[in-house]
Amino acid sequence: MGSRSYASFLDLASGELLDIPQTPRFLPRVMTVPGIISDGYGSNDGDSDSTSSICRERKIIVANMLPVHAQRDTETGKWCFTLDQDSLLLQLKDGFSPEADVLYVGSLKVEIDASEQDEVAEKLLDDFKCVPTFLPHDLQKKFYNGFCKQQLWPLFHYMLPMCPDHGDRFDRVLWQAYVSANKLFAHKVMEVVNPEDDCIWVHDYHLMVLPTFLRKCYNRVKLGFFLHSPFPSSEIYRTLPVRDEILKGLLNCDLIGFHTFDYARHFLSCCSRMLGLDYESKRGHIGLDYFGRTVFIKILPVGIHMGRLESVLNLRSTSDKVKEIQEQFKGKKLILGIDDMDIFKGISLKLLAFEHLLQQHQQLQGQLVLVQIVNPARSSGKDVHEAKRETYSTARRINEVYGSPNYEPVILIDRHVARYEKTAYYAVAECCIVNAVRDGMNLVPYKYIVCRQGSPHMDEAMGIKADFPRTSMLVVSEFVGCSPSLSGAIRVNPWDIESVAEALNTAITISDSEKQLRHEKHYRYVSSHDVAYWARSFVQDLERACQDHYRKRCWGIGLGLGFRVISLSPSFRKLSIDHIVSSYKRMNRRAIFLDYDGTVVPQSSIIKAPSAEVVTVLNALCNDPKNTVFIVSGRGRASLSEWLAPCESLGLASEHGYFMRESKSSDWESLVADLEWKGIVEPVMKLYTEATDGSNIEIKESALVWHHQDADPDFGSCQAKELLDHLENVLANEPAVVKRGQHIVEVKPQGVTKGLVAEKVLSTMVNSGNPPDFVMCIGDDRSDEDMFESILSTVSSPSLPSAPEIFACTVGRKPSKAKYYLDDTVDVVRLLQGLATASNPKPRHTAQFQVAFDSVF
Repeated sequence: MGSRSYASFLDLASGELLDIPQTPRFLPRVMTVPGIISDGYGSNDGDSDSTSSICRERKIIVANMLPVHAQRDTETGKWCFTLDQDSLLLQLKDGFSPEADVLYVGSLKVEIDASEQDEVAEKLLDDFKCVPTFLPHDLQKKFYNGFCKQQLWPLFHYMLPMCPDHGDRFDRVLWQAYVSANKLFAHKVMEVVNPEDDCIWVHDYHLMVLPTFLRKCYNRVKLGFFLHSPFPSSEIYRTLPVRDEILKGLLNCDLIGFHTFDYARHFLSCCSRMLGLDYESKRGHIGLDYFGRTVFIKILPVGIHMGRLESVLNLRSTSDKVKEIQEQFKGKKLILGIDDMDIFKGISLKLLAFEHLLQQHQQLQGQLVLVQIVNPARSSGKDVHEAKRETYSTARRINEVYGSPNYEPVILIDRHVARYEKTAYYAVAECCIVNAVRDGMNLVPYKYIVCRQGSPHMDEAMGIKADFPRTSMLVVSEFVGCSPSLSGAIRVNPWDIESVAEALNTAITISDSEKQLRHEKHYRYVSSHDVAYWARSFVQDLERACQDHYRKRCWGIGLGLGFRVISLSPSFRKLSIDHIVSSYKRMNRRAIFLDYDGTVVPQSSIIKAPSAEVVTVLNALCNDPKNTVFIVSGRGRASLSEWLAPCESLGLASEHGYFMRESKSSDWESLVADLEWKGIVEPVMKLYTEATDGSNIEIKESALVWHHQDADPDFGSCQAKELLDHLENVLANEPAVVKRGQHIVEVKPQGVTKGLVAEKVLSTMVNSGNPPDFVMCIGDDRSDEDMFESILSTVSSPSLPSAPEIFACTVGRKPSKAKYYLDDTVDVVRLLQGLATASNPKPRHTAQFQVAFDSVF
């Protein structure tokens, strides 16, 4: 059943919720050199191949929040703004060339009165190259605090609203607010973008349908997206009622980035299971084919800004704080945790593990201190309050049981902690633990490693020499995005309290030489894979992903959030009925080859027999003496004979051409082949059938086919790959070939292809003195590509007096050796009806040519 209304918000302009006032000031396009710029949003670039040379290329960074701090001046009452030096969006500029022009689009953390928006927008654009998106208060609340934080964020962290006490159920009003906010962000981008030159980089889950709005207006815009949170498994994600709309929004990008392969794998699995899309690796890059466009997947965790952190290490305040901490914890070992206060950071589990450590290793009591810095919660609610209550009660219990007047095992710092103070704790701590049960990336371990490396000023403050060996130890949850890149860390399951406790014990008791080796390995990675490296790598891949934009024809299809762009080769076009009928009427010796499943009968149809309409059309074509018509299929001859019995004069080629007959009155002829290999193949296929629920074997006279269409998509595809490798090995010395098709693995005799059928038929026509002057071939899958190739090579033979007109046509818009395409079986039947109408059917009374197969084995 189709969704009710949430797939058509793209063009909404009215309604109580979406009646959003326009930003008072219309921002002009930003220019770097003189030129003429229109005041409009710009028109759809359609199939235009022109490129602009007026503006130099820019990077437009789009995120929920701008990288600025806002504060009202108490004296003047005016808004004052400063850049947020800790913002990732600001730091990623280091990955661009110094000449790069970077523009930011996003909202502010404060609400600006409508009367001040014009002035604020101008100031931000002029002074900070920021374009603010002003969301009305009610919309902002429903968009960010509602849909983003109450529904997307918990779901992406694997939390389902099983009952009202555990998360909020899906709310369509909040979804509408999310779409409306994304649309407003898109309008701001449209006001400033030069779509032919600029790169647009969208960040995080707040703006996942934004790409659809941009792609609709600019079919060829360079558009990338990076998800900074986890992406859940398909079993979790599929519970979201608007799952398809969000997936399609992301697929309107050219490049989609994830921190880890796990997140990317989950996204690809969702695309496969919910949209039926397959992916493949192309020269090391993962790509999804989406209506002729290749959407590339980027897997690279974000890094930290080395310069920013090193500058804080050299501050006098940091050195002073280091000395203070050393004095406070003299003679004790310090374990550090720095986390936001939310239910996924695992703070209480960390405390329980620390408690177990003190209980099991009593010698550590009085020697070990856990300092837990709690960052302010980014959201509020019952879950956050519960997490905070549990954290405090656990810490209190540990201190009561294991503490003393001079010893407090757990120190909770629940206040705003300045950057220099955190840096000082990083530098002093012997071990850092990140125990989150689910986290997108978490850069705490990276910062800890850099701080432990130190600096000249820090060495002086800590009283160590410059050549003193550097050490660090990390205990990291395996559910955190940074875990795969920290191979020297002790990885733990945060739910296994005993194992986490033992990991902490190992971290503080391990030899200094091993600590040094682990630290050096981590520091090499962190220092070389910083935020500049991450940004540079992403933009380079985005440029590569967009390099074919102007080599293809593009046009948009679909309504609302189902919009997508079709992108095809300029020479690949839809077959016009008028065009082919005109040629058909002029020619006298016509050869017509038609595939069966997916061409004249829908692939998804349960009833495989042709409709009465198809039978009538085929008979009309066959009764024209100028035509030679063949159905060329992978189906068995018994099925084809039964289904097409009403077509007396129709030629049939079954099992990809192993069997062939000229008409119903003719006998079947077959290739002579050694089929003893079937005894080897069938037992192997039976093993995979038993192991793969939903699979089955189709036994043909000349071939065996393993079907996995009804199996689990991921498992079926995996088993098909294994079966392909298995059969290729056991059949290495047999006269058989193994091929993988759409949801099938097929084994058939060598040399048997649909191309051989076309070659035989056309050769027979030439040898009988009736060389074809019109050849039409229509098919929908990989096996039909052999026919297209064979026809093109056969008709170019010097034995033909003149080259015939060729109409090789694939069903569906996809890469093909054919020059033309039709959208579906409905289009195919409509075209055949046009040809049938153009024919002058006369009863056949001339002897038909006899197709005779020579033995090829």
